[in-house]
Amino acid sequence: MWSLPAAFPPLLLLLLLGQTPPSRLQSLSTMKLRLVGPGSRPEEGRLEVLHQGQWGTVCDDDFALQEATVACRQLGFEAALTWAHSAKYGPGEGPIWLDNVHCVGTESSLDQCRSNGWGVSDCSHSEDVGVVCHPQRQRGYLSERVSNALGPQGRRLEEVRLKPILASAKRQSLVTEGAVEVKYEGHWRQVCDQGWTGNNSRVVCGMLGFPSEAPVVSHHYRKVWNSKMKDPKSRLKSLTKKNSFWIHRVNCLGTEPHMANCQVQVAPAQGKLRPACPGGMHAVVSCVAGPRFRPLKEKPGSKESWAEETRVRLRSGAQVGEGRVEVLRNRRWGTVCDHGWNLISASVVCRQLGFGSAREALFGAQLGQALGPIHLSEVRCGGYERTLSDCPSLEGSQSGCQHDNDAAVRCNIPNLGFQDQVRLAGGRSPEEGVVEVQVDVNGVQRWGAVCSDHWGLSEAMVACRQLGLGFANHAIKDTWYWQGTPGAGEVVMSGVHCSGTELALQQCQRHGPVHCSHGAGHFSAGVSCTDSAADLVLNAQLVQETAYLEDRPLSQLYCAHEENCLSRSADRMDWPYGHRRLLRFSSQIHNLGRADFRPKTGRHSWIWHQCHRMGPSASAFPTSSSVRTLSCCCWPDSSAPSAGTTTALRSSPTMTCSLSMAPRWLRGTRPASV
Repeated sequence: MWSLPAAFPPLLLLLLLGQTPPSRLQSLSTMKLRLVGPGSRPEEGRLEVLHQGQWGTVCDDDFALQEATVACRQLGFEAALTWAHSAKYGPGEGPIWLDNVHCVGTESSLDQCRSNGWGVSDCSHSEDVGVVCHPQRQRGYLSERVSNALGPQGRRLEEVRLKPILASAKRQSLVTEGAVEVKYEGHWRQVCDQGWTGNNSRVVCGMLGFPSEAPVVSHHYRKVWNSKMKDPKSRLKSLTKKNSFWIHRVNCLGTEPHMANCQVQVAPAQGKLRPACPGGMHAVVSCVAGPRFRPLKEKPGSKESWAEETRVRLRSGAQVGEGRVEVLRNRRWGTVCDHGWNLISASVVCRQLGFGSAREALFGAQLGQALGPIHLSEVRCGGYERTLSDCPSLEGSQSGCQHDNDAAVRCNIPNLGFQDQVRLAGGRSPEEGVVEVQVDVNGVQRWGAVCSDHWGLSEAMVACRQLGLGFANHAIKDTWYWQGTPGAGEVVMSGVHCSGTELALQQCQRHGPVHCSHGAGHFSAGVSCTDSAADLVLNAQLVQETAYLEDRPLSQLYCAHEENCLSRSADRMDWPYGHRRLLRFSSQIHNLGRADFRPKTGRHSWIWHQCHRMGPSASAFPTSSSVRTLSCCCWPDSSAPSAGTTTALRSSPTMTCSLSMAPRWLRGTRPASV
């Protein structure tokens, strides 16, 4: 007999007995979780852990609510509702990474809990655990992105494209029909059509920016396929014999925002020598473009679909297909609370507006806070609803939400190739420079400059949007200090006039033959872009409540006349005798944007003005994402800035001015929000 000293280390005792002590996992920075499986949603599913570059499952042994709570918090949710045992969300594949996980419940991540250690388990995949999280996100959680929600294939399924086959499809500038090709681990593969469904087509179309799919006349494609298979020199025939050419099988529910969320079998099961697609051909998909991307000759949709579309809108987004979600109820526009907001509900909004599925669902008013009511909260769409109003939800007024919880979305939009037809050159940063465009000159595609005649902020906005750089900060007419690209100095576009909503400069009105008064060189058009901008909105209700007419003697209107606040007929009056009838009202301006609204000129350029005892009038402030040419005359009141100050209108407060102007001047003048 022998005995151990009382102070013998317990750890060494376990090692001598051949047992492994409970261990703590690796640090949070190297550990990722996800929820996947049949019937899963962003807030529920089979719990999987990424370790050593491979996703694996967690055994349900000893798993309880405190472990589920830790996992849900790590995934960005506030808490766990429950957990599910015995592979409720389907058995996983690969290793069972964790078993006998023990958490106190206060840990911030599973790596702080105890377990048997990585890969040490006596479980099978029939014991894979699932969790159900409360759909409300933690404060500060930014967004739910497709790249963070990829399913069983992880990040390996990267992109999808359509390869046009028929001559009619090849002639279209926007490819809406063709063979499906998937980028897998850096290589493009075609997808076998065996078992291909309309749900699969819907997911593919959504990824490509299209709201819906259409039936395909498959016998035309089969005829082309068979003719190539009979050709012994056909490259396609040799490629089809390789399993590495195919994605073997895809099975989607139709609600997924990305094909990687579907069940995908890349190749036949291991050990089987049969071809990946015996007797089949490539899957073919036909998509329906949204109204904004259809050719002009196509007829618009029905009045009913247009009415549904106009009940939801996106605001304050820099790019097409992104913005804060606002819905129309009882003739008032209001927002959606981000409680329960996810990619599936966001995709319903995107498709309703004529875009594809959502690539990002944003929380916490990332695209600006709105005014007015919060109409909806806890929106729970299934994914096949036609409109957001068809989804179950709660009243926003009963949710306790504020506008700092406004939900937003970024949608997939079709690739029209416009971004490849514009570039900036010579700037100090990638966000500024001379605007160079690619246009057709006598049948040849050429790069050149844009004439700065009539170049303004609306045109600069379109250029920055086309470049994917957000809003225009400045529209620059003299670019003598920037050098353009050698060989692209000739002016190829002049007389550009944009409404501001176009997707590209090539869609704006412009001269037929190029005509530029000063030619190319140092006076070519340029831009400075920014990813955020002010968004000024006039409180129309306050204007309506405070408006009244007043007759005022001309002797009191010298300042108003000097600042062009009176109609032109005042020039012919017998000053200082006579009266003018004025429309008087108070105006409150809210800045809903993500950037401060500052004067266009610096403090050194401000000039004392005796009329209202401060710097330049509001007409000296630059237009922005939400303001077109708008002049107003502000007289000092209790809320006006003090003399000589350069305080900016911050991106949440308001500025109030007492305004007085002639009705004729007011007519047709209003701020326009995008």
